[in-house]
Amino acid sequence: MAVLLTEKSKIIVQGITGKEGSFHTQQMIDYKTKVVGGVTPGKGGQKSEHGLPIFNSVNDAVKATGANASVIFVPPAFAADAIMEGVTAGLELIVVITEGIPVSDMARVIGFVRNSKTVMIGPNCPGIITPGVGKIGIMPAFIHKPGRIGIISRSGTLTYEAVDQLTQIGLGQSTAIGIGGDPIIGLPHVEAVKLFNADPDTDGIIMIGEIGGTNEEIAAEYIKTHVKKPVVGFIAGQTAPPGRRMGHAGAIISGGEGTAASKMAAMKAAGIHVVENPSEIGNTMKKVLGK
Repeated sequence: MAVLLTEKSKIIVQGITGKEGSFHTQQMIDYKTKVVGGVTPGKGGQKSEHGLPIFNSVNDAVKATGANASVIFVPPAFAADAIMEGVTAGLELIVVITEGIPVSDMARVIGFVRNSKTVMIGPNCPGIITPGVGKIGIMPAFIHKPGRIGIISRSGTLTYEAVDQLTQIGLGQSTAIGIGGDPIIGLPHVEAVKLFNADPDTDGIIMIGEIGGTNEEIAAEYIKTHVKKPVVGFIAGQTAPPGRRMGHAGAIISGGEGTAASKMAAMKAAGIHVVENPSEIGNTMKKVLGK
């Protein structure tokens, strides 16, 4: 079993004819992901360079292929409309890779998403991978290995670091989710934690956060009350000065909230095994599982 991305997932690529969309579509296909078509308005009826059918709309693609998930590579100015089109078509999962989407656009979109059955990951994220099943996104598949540890991360780079450590020590991953680092995202830490907590094939959870916002504290409060599986946590940006954005658009400390210290304190109080260096993530999980 896995969360969100399973053997039943059929994926369409919104923006399949663009440079990034085309390249990563091939990478997903090479990983045996069930990519069933693409969407580029005005090019419906054509074939992509991968031999996949192209449709003018998500609705057309869903009707023709039975797709239940999509990945979005369209430019920032058009991403909000692409997301809402996918939601309207009834997709169960939408992964938004696009970065640089205006916050005002996401503020308009997020309520639309949350009042639907669609789970949205991102934007500005590496995507999701269930090793051995498929990937929706841009992560390097070769570092992943099927296993029983779930990963949730705001940082793409740190996702890959945690994945590689787990692979090297033989634990592997059930599913890895890069939730994105923008101020407004679809799937927050706490909802991803709930998914892994309910998954019988996930034995432990790694939660990687960073400065800015309060999503990690919210997830920690849920973990304290509801999660019995071991959780290892790390917060990036421990030396960041207040008021300065570090890397992601959402990684900014303001009003005394969102500091690394406050997040780490909340996580420790919830019983999460917090590490101060990302190089300790894998071995810490191994030790915790050994206990």
